[in-house]
Amino acid sequence: MGISGEAQSAVRTTLLALYEAAVAAAHPDVCLPQHLPDPPPDGRLYVVGAGKAAAAMAVTAENHYRKLGVLDRVGGFTTAPHGSAEALASPPSGVIAMVSARHPIPDAASQRAAERALALVAKASERDLVLVLLSGGASALWAAPTAGLTLADKTQLSRALLKCGADIHEMNTVRRHVSRIKGGRLAQATSAPMLTLAISDVPGDDPAAIGSGPTVPDPTTLADARAVLAGRRASMQGLGLTVPWGIDQALAEPGNETPKPGDPAFKTALYRIVATPALALAAAAAVAKRHGYEVVKLSDALTGEAREVARAHARLARQAKAAGRRVAIISGGELSVTVRNRRGRGGRNQEYALALALALAGLPGVCALAADTDGIDGGTGQVTDPAGAIIDWATLAGARQLNAQRYLDDNDATSYFEAAGGLIVRGPTQTNVNDFRVILVDA
Repeated sequence: MGISGEAQSAVRTTLLALYEAAVAAAHPDVCLPQHLPDPPPDGRLYVVGAGKAAAAMAVTAENHYRKLGVLDRVGGFTTAPHGSAEALASPPSGVIAMVSARHPIPDAASQRAAERALALVAKASERDLVLVLLSGGASALWAAPTAGLTLADKTQLSRALLKCGADIHEMNTVRRHVSRIKGGRLAQATSAPMLTLAISDVPGDDPAAIGSGPTVPDPTTLADARAVLAGRRASMQGLGLTVPWGIDQALAEPGNETPKPGDPAFKTALYRIVATPALALAAAAAVAKRHGYEVVKLSDALTGEAREVARAHARLARQAKAAGRRVAIISGGELSVTVRNRRGRGGRNQEYALALALALAGLPGVCALAADTDGIDGGTGQVTDPAGAIIDWATLAGARQLNAQRYLDDNDATSYFEAAGGLIVRGPTQTNVNDFRVILVDA
């Protein structure tokens, strides 16, 4: 393709620099300390938390209160995905303990963590303060099935929704109504004032969607949840998936309706978002400008089928190339993947990158990166999963003998990029502000 190895290396370095800037802007060490409250003068600070950033949030909070000399009035725990705590550079002493559970599909540890959180906040009195440290991933890490349901029921439901391409809003609408902790139920469990500090990973930064909104009113209803299942049932059946009988029963039970705005549970419950996808994109955009690129910032809240969004972005890149513009096309949000082959490996960012490579068809001077800011792009949910993928001249040249369309049809983007040499293996970043995508177009 006429591109030197040195130029290829420089482009990859630039792409990775933009990604790391986005991740760093949302790390708890950077975004959390200035928002942490003092313990109440005559009471204790009860800390509970969950999410992909929960381990680092615990460390940051514990270090903050140690410096203030008030650690003896602080206690609690946070729940992070398996492997997150082990990836910390310096774990805390345990005043704010860390427990692990499974993501994206909950396990028994997820249920124990949710029960423990509900029990802990119930102990707090009106003179205490409950501090909730929340980030994306909390929905799976805190799993407390409503009466009549088992964890296996919820696990089967989560798998079915994920596999059929349900977006985050659909997922949360259903999950809030089959849980005793989501959809404002955690706030209902305490008489103490509550402050939630959240790192947003959802389009629009809606508090009701971050971790399925355990501390805020739920704007959706049981009828909305039933409608989501009705709309996705045909796709599930086409994949050989079923919804447990108990789910339909739970969604027909009036007692499983979630608390709405105006409920007394939220009278003393405050909520503050400390990091957002927009903040991460702005940090990456600043790096792109320093490298001489004109920044075209699309939405930080994009949704839609990954391969369809990729084709739309390829058209934007082609237009910029034809106009002789040197641009960085940056976007965030959470795309979805409709799984057609359950044996394929990959995540939404790798699928986007592969579809983008096909749509660009080797267009010279264009490269891209798509990766999850949590460092793990779906797949098996293991910490060893790739964060995403890079496409550049080297990636495409290395895969000349591969049938890229076949890999895309098989939802097997990981295998493609293993052969092509474009995987990004990062491990847990200790934060999560959703996906980061950038296309660099050199005139």
